[in-house]
Amino acid sequence: MADLLPVPDLVERVLATVSPLPEFPQALMDALGLALAEDVSAPMSLPSFDNSGMDGYAVTYADVVGASEDTPVHLPVVGEIGAGRGGLMALSPGTAAKIMTGARVPAGCDAVVPYEWTDRGVAQVRITRPPRQHQHIRVAGDDIVEGDLLLEHGTVLGPRHLGLLAAVGRATVRCRPRPRVVVISTGSELRDPGSNLGHDSIYDGNSYLLAAAARAAGAIAYRVGIVPDDPRTFTDALSDQLVRADLVVTSGGVSEGDFDVVKEALSSLGSVWFGGVAMQPGKPQGFGTIGEDQTPIFTLPGNPVSAYVSFETFVLPAIRRMMGKLPYSRPLSRARLTHAISSPEGKQQMVRASWESDRGGAFVSPVGGHGSHLLGDLAASNALIVVPAATTALQAGDMVQVLKLDEEF
Repeated sequence: MADLLPVPDLVERVLATVSPLPEFPQALMDALGLALAEDVSAPMSLPSFDNSGMDGYAVTYADVVGASEDTPVHLPVVGEIGAGRGGLMALSPGTAAKIMTGARVPAGCDAVVPYEWTDRGVAQVRITRPPRQHQHIRVAGDDIVEGDLLLEHGTVLGPRHLGLLAAVGRATVRCRPRPRVVVISTGSELRDPGSNLGHDSIYDGNSYLLAAAARAAGAIAYRVGIVPDDPRTFTDALSDQLVRADLVVTSGGVSEGDFDVVKEALSSLGSVWFGGVAMQPGKPQGFGTIGEDQTPIFTLPGNPVSAYVSFETFVLPAIRRMMGKLPYSRPLSRARLTHAISSPEGKQQMVRASWESDRGGAFVSPVGGHGSHLLGDLAASNALIVVPAATTALQAGDMVQVLKLDEEF
C-alpha cells in the first residue's frame, strides 16, 4: 500500500490548490447560505425610537398610578397614533392618546395602558388598572445599539441573519459567491433517465448524484449531457464548459481500462495528477487544474458509491473553501457500533451506515455490503463510518468515528 496516497495528503493538496472566490456585494436574498466576507456593525439602533409594545393608550404614569376597579381614572382622549402614520408628537399631563403597537411614543408619555385595562373609550377613556412606569414601551436601543457588532466575518447567513440585516437597513452584504460546478459523466453505456435502455446500457445516476451533492453544498451545479468513451469528444465537451466553470467534476474513466478516456485525455496535462488513494471505496482519483484560468478539476471513479464518497471527502472541502465556509470538511462525530465490521489494512474504509441517537447515546449500524455499485444501500444511509487505515476490525460496542451526511455544518 506504500504507493497509495493517504487521504489527508490529497485533501491537503486540494485545499492548497483551490482559492476562495473573490468577494463582492450581494443582495440580501442572494446571500442566503453564503459566508460573510466582512464584519457587519449596526448602522442604527433597534428600536430606532421609543415605541409602544401594546395596543392601548399613551399616558403619563403619574395620572394613572392610583387606578383600580373601585377608583377608576377618567382621561380625555386627545388623539390617535398609528404605526408609521405620524400623529401626536407630545402628550400633556392629564390626557391620553390611543396608540397602536409599534407606533412612536409621544414626548411626555412614560407608560402605555393596554386596551384590556380600559373601556376602550373614544372621547374619554376609563382606566381600571395602572401600568408600571415605562411598562409596554420599547425603548430605543433596547435590542441593538448603533455601532454594535452584529455579524462576524465568516458567518453563514441564514434567514434570521437576513432579517436582522434588513431591519438595520442593509440592502447588500459582501460575500463570496456560489461556485459554478460543472458535472460530467463519461461512458458509452450511459443513458439519460426516461430514455430506452439497450441490452448493455445503464441509466446515468452519477451526474444527478454529484450535481445534487454540489447544489446541497451551496454551489450552482451544471449537469452536462453524457459524454461517450472518446477522448476527443470528452476534450471538446470539457473545453466548451470551462467558460462557466469555477470547478469541474467528472465521473468515470480514471481506472486502468482500455476505455478510460478521462485519464487518457488529461494525462498529457502536467497539472492533472492521477493515482491511487488509500481509501475504500474511492481508490482511483485524479485532481489538478486545467485551462487558462487554472480551473480545478476532480476526476472521480465511475462506481456511484465511490463517486459519492470521493465527493464528500475531496470535492466538498474545495467547494466550501471557495465559498469561505469553515470548517472545510464535515466534522467527525462519535457513536457506538452495533455490529462488528472488518476493513482492509492500509486503506481508510468508508462504511455506509445508519446513525441514530436516544437517551442512551448515539449508535451507528452498517448498511448493506461493501460493493461500490450498491447505490440502494447508499440511499438508505445517513452516515459514513470512518475506519482508519491501520484498523482491520471493529467489534460491536466499539466507539467509532462517523460522518453524519444530512446535517448542516
